[in-house]
Amino acid sequence: MPSFRDLLRDAKARIREIDTSIAADEVARPGTIVLDVREPDEYEQGAIPGAIHIPRGHLESQVESKVLDHAAHLVVYCAGGTRSAFAADTLGQLGYTDVSSMAGGFNKWKDEGRDWKTPASLTAEQRNRYQRHLLLPEVDVAGQQRLLDSKVLLLGAGGLGSPAAMYLAAAGVGTLGIIDMDVVDESNLQRQILHNMDRVGERKVDSAKKTLTGINPDVDVVTYDVRLGADNVLEIFAGYDLIIDGTDNFPTRYLVNDASLKLDIPVVHGSIFRFEGQASVYLPHRGPCYRCQVPEPPPAELAPSCAEAGVLGVLPGIIGSIQAMEAIKLLLGIGDPLVGRLLAYDALEESFRTFKVNRDPECAACSIPKDEVVIAEYDEYCMPHPIAAPAS
Repeated sequence: MPSFRDLLRDAKARIREIDTSIAADEVARPGTIVLDVREPDEYEQGAIPGAIHIPRGHLESQVESKVLDHAAHLVVYCAGGTRSAFAADTLGQLGYTDVSSMAGGFNKWKDEGRDWKTPASLTAEQRNRYQRHLLLPEVDVAGQQRLLDSKVLLLGAGGLGSPAAMYLAAAGVGTLGIIDMDVVDESNLQRQILHNMDRVGERKVDSAKKTLTGINPDVDVVTYDVRLGADNVLEIFAGYDLIIDGTDNFPTRYLVNDASLKLDIPVVHGSIFRFEGQASVYLPHRGPCYRCQVPEPPPAELAPSCAEAGVLGVLPGIIGSIQAMEAIKLLLGIGDPLVGRLLAYDALEESFRTFKVNRDPECAACSIPKDEVVIAEYDEYCMPHPIAAPAS
């Protein structure tokens, strides 16, 4: 039976082993994938920036879901170079054609003063809470940490804001801002699931904060019990990674659109009416904006509010959940977000349709430099509700 030394010698004979100086050059080369095969406790104490972490014992079961391109150049390292040699040999057997093992490992890399950092890590409680996310290669620990570091502002704690906020909180989005200047009314409870009978008469932002912190103590809920207007929109939006628009009137939508263009913050739009809903994503200066889609508001008589026309209570749950999904995709940089597309849902038909929305080269908002965008009130437009009233 061959000894460990014999196995190591044979493995090294089949692989390409490189010194740390060569590894440093290759790590800096675009397209190189760095693979750390140490144990989790070793990785958490320090790693090469950007490295994908797969413990050696899980390599065969996980690598093909995290490194899809078998022709990609891989630099593999461990603590001293032994486990990485075996790992490189295994990768070759799995069909990876350009693999190198770093001799001396992370210990030598660090002793030579090369670039490394302590990766952000999850607590044991967080690993348990988000374990279904961690099983997804598109999320994993790095993606979950990105969610925890993200800041999302929800416009409205009503029909759309309720499901969006609850799913984002459950997903571990670290900071959720909520702006709403209304109080909980019994008529809200048919669809606004952030609230309950015990909170009728309470400020909606306070009720929302109680629900969201009850779902996930990791989440910092920042409340804004104010009217959103030209005088405060830039100050409130600043620092957030994206906006969830749950408003139900054109003046606020135009205001939100212009502020997002000026600050370069994406907006995930949602709207509902009776049995129908819509969702889209506005990525400033990279896709169409809301004004490209709706250059002018319709007359007031053609845009009745949900309070006038009604809305099926389940409908905002569907559209708000879609908004939460689009937000997570944007935060993680995965999938194909609804940029340049309008998703229309008909509850009675149980059908989804997607319509292409082109960017208007002459759009009054997004065709000009962002520094020239003027933030102003739009009270002269169709306004069935007070500005910043949440979607009903």
